[in-house]
Amino acid sequence: MGVLGAGARTLFLFVFMFALFMIIGWLVGTYFMGGNWLLGLVIFILIAGLMNAVSYFYSSKIILWSYKAKIVSEQEAPRLYRIVKQISDLAGLPMPKIAIVPSQTPNAFATGRNPKNAVVAATEGIMRLLDDQELQGVLAHEMAHVKDRDILVMSIAATLAGAISFAARWALWGSILGGGRKDEGSAIIMIVVAITAPIAAMLVQLAISRSREYKADKEGAMLIGKPLYLARALGKLEKENKRNPMKSGNPASSSLWIVNPFSGGSFVAIFSTHPPIQERISRLQKMANQMGQY
Repeated sequence: MGVLGAGARTLFLFVFMFALFMIIGWLVGTYFMGGNWLLGLVIFILIAGLMNAVSYFYSSKIILWSYKAKIVSEQEAPRLYRIVKQISDLAGLPMPKIAIVPSQTPNAFATGRNPKNAVVAATEGIMRLLDDQELQGVLAHEMAHVKDRDILVMSIAATLAGAISFAARWALWGSILGGGRKDEGSAIIMIVVAITAPIAAMLVQLAISRSREYKADKEGAMLIGKPLYLARALGKLEKENKRNPMKSGNPASSSLWIVNPFSGGSFVAIFSTHPPIQERISRLQKMANQMGQY
């Protein structure tokens, strides 16, 4: 799928999630607010938007703090700084801040609401595991996330998913406690929606995350012109993260990392924050073949 195709798919998923949210707003307003579905919808949007706006503006500090990441200077991490600087120059982006995560699990992530506020973080483990070419492939992937403002995209997805879950819980407790309409049919509808809607929202959010990973793989590889650098790195990272997953940290933030660092096993594809590693490697190898690289 091309860059345009990935963007169109992400847009479709957002539209689907927003439509789902509107349906829940209509149901909650109809059954619990005297038929005023618009009021219910506005209330949920305001609450969810406020919660996620706070998270969005302070997400970098929260994530860095939660992983004990330390912002470092060029003198403290010359190798990492040099590679990121080369990639940021190629991409025409401001030089992001650099952070080191004190973990032996090899991984990396980018955070920040826009390129001017970006932070690229790497664990101590990834610095030891990868050679310069492989590290360049990983960091180009992270800079592609920065360039495409993927933190913003995922924040919007989280806003909608959070709002859907909040509305569904309200509907569920209202049905259990006897609020709103008293007929049995409406209670059953509310319970079904309360159970299925958050699951649907989560699946859509995860699908958006996987779509952005494919896109960052491709754009990062195109940026440096070496898809096999990232392909080799992903193979090593998959093996080592299964062997030595992170012992601390929040699994809710797993989508930030280039590979999922929290599980030594495998997930059913639709419940995964990341696409299958072998599929990612296969796409990169196909890119390399098209570019005459073997």
